[in-house]
Amino acid sequence: MIKISEFTDITYTVTDQVAVITINRPDRYNALRGRTVDELIYAFRYAYVDKGVAAIILTGAGTKAFCSGGDQKERNETGGYGETEMGMFEIERLHRVIREVPKPVIAAVNGFAIGGGHVLHVLCDVSLAASTAKFGQVGPRVGSFDAGFGTAYLARVVGEKRAREIWFFCDQYDAETAERWGLVNQVVEPDELLPLAMQWGRKAAALSPTALKTIKHSFNADTDHIVGIQSLAFDVLDLFVDTEEAQEGGQAFIENDPLIFHHLGRRICSLHISITSGSSPPSPHLTHQRRLPAKFRSHRYTGYLPESGGAPNLGPGGGRRTVMGGGSRRGNRL
Repeated sequence: MIKISEFTDITYTVTDQVAVITINRPDRYNALRGRTVDELIYAFRYAYVDKGVAAIILTGAGTKAFCSGGDQKERNETGGYGETEMGMFEIERLHRVIREVPKPVIAAVNGFAIGGGHVLHVLCDVSLAASTAKFGQVGPRVGSFDAGFGTAYLARVVGEKRAREIWFFCDQYDAETAERWGLVNQVVEPDELLPLAMQWGRKAAALSPTALKTIKHSFNADTDHIVGIQSLAFDVLDLFVDTEEAQEGGQAFIENDPLIFHHLGRRICSLHISITSGSSPPSPHLTHQRRLPAKFRSHRYTGYLPESGGAPNLGPGGGRRTVMGGGSRRGNRL
């Protein structure tokens, strides 16, 4: 059990019956390691059982990021997402507790909501965004995916065509576009974001908790079947992360290197192209190399942020069974 006083990766406060859960790793663009996920699960559980809490806000520390998904720097340095309480990277459990807590969960998206961070805000009951916020998925670019709530529920939120666009092309979208698509409820200036989220939380606190609980369960009932799809999808992801295709995508991400997958029958032809020079030296494991078009050498198309060192824009979700401290690693992609 992790006590609130023992939180290191998040902060948890309660004001006016509104719990504020803040992912507090701004130096890593609020990326998720194993400890972060464990603390988030406990924070939502504390808010769940506290009768003095009527609504919950989820946000990120600083101004750059809401959450950028799994911490790939941690994974590159340690081979996993770090130690966890149960020896597993329990991102699936976090997804479910956000849906199951019988109180409105408000996402206050203060910056980048990318990959697994994008999935978190989609799972919240409502989303408010700063005008500087950015949204997007990058899984297929780095050899990963979330084919559970990250896709099926996203389609319920923005529609099939938009959801497929988000996943198939891995672009980033500004807050205005997100609001127009119905991905967020309202966009405000950055300094107005948390006050607005608190205002919405206090509004919920003035309403019948039993009515809100029942309504939330009713909304969720229509999409609860996605839990089964999610389990199946993450089982496939557990197998996929050990393939050459997935590993090349992950390595290209760590090296801040664009990667193109060419599917020729069952063979994968990948192109590792230097961002600065537009070409790379011959490598024995590459089937073919050529100069990448200039437009794909920008940070916008590679999915990496200039000042991040390749930390944000991580894989989109998944990775529930990373076994820590020896043994096999399963599903260490978020």
